[in-house]
Amino acid sequence: MAKSELADPALQPLLKVSGLEAWYGESHILHGVNFEVRPGEVVTLLGRNGAGKTTTLKSIMGIVEKRKGSVVFEGTETVGLPSNRIARLGMALCPEERAIFASLSVQENLMLPPEVKPGGLSIDRIFQLFPNLKERLQSPGTKLSGGEQQMLAIGRILRTGARLLLLDEPTEGLAPVIIQQIGRTIAELKKEGFTILLVEQNFRFAATVADRYYVMEHGNVIDSFANSELEANMDKLHDYLGV
Repeated sequence: MAKSELADPALQPLLKVSGLEAWYGESHILHGVNFEVRPGEVVTLLGRNGAGKTTTLKSIMGIVEKRKGSVVFEGTETVGLPSNRIARLGMALCPEERAIFASLSVQENLMLPPEVKPGGLSIDRIFQLFPNLKERLQSPGTKLSGGEQQMLAIGRILRTGARLLLLDEPTEGLAPVIIQQIGRTIAELKKEGFTILLVEQNFRFAATVADRYYVMEHGNVIDSFANSELEANMDKLHDYLGV
């Protein structure tokens, strides 16, 4: 690689995961995961249930019981840092279970996370992305549909100033029209300079938004390819994912 390429921050990984291992109690879940995400990309982790995708996101954020290896974000090694320090570097996780506070209103849920860095989206911009939230501003979390809860969960992390978004199964259980809206939102966020690491079982959705893919199996990355190579890899994907 030429020196000019090495010096170009756009060509350097924003996130570089090397030899990442993770445990829940005595259960050894990740076995040396390696991948990278460059600035402005949408990168998808694919794999069947139990492959280690969600654990990978939680390990990046430092919210597993034990981890080792290397997770470098913007040049900072984060293994060994507590999860609150990791978040303040500019990463945010939107969990599969969404973690909406049922007794709080949409407005209160949106305002709950602290700003970790300057540059978070304004409430008005979040309402442009998710008009439903503005209409339901005073509704408690218990009154929201699954799609509205997902919009709120994503909107909540957009306020924080995080530039790397870890989205865990954002389309799980949602109607096709809402899935399309989530896809449009991811495209908009990419245009605004966000970088997204996406865990997704819905491969057909992932294919509409991702720049690159990593395939996970038994707690490790076993394959990777760019979106431009998708068609040539479809047979392998059928084998990996059963799609």
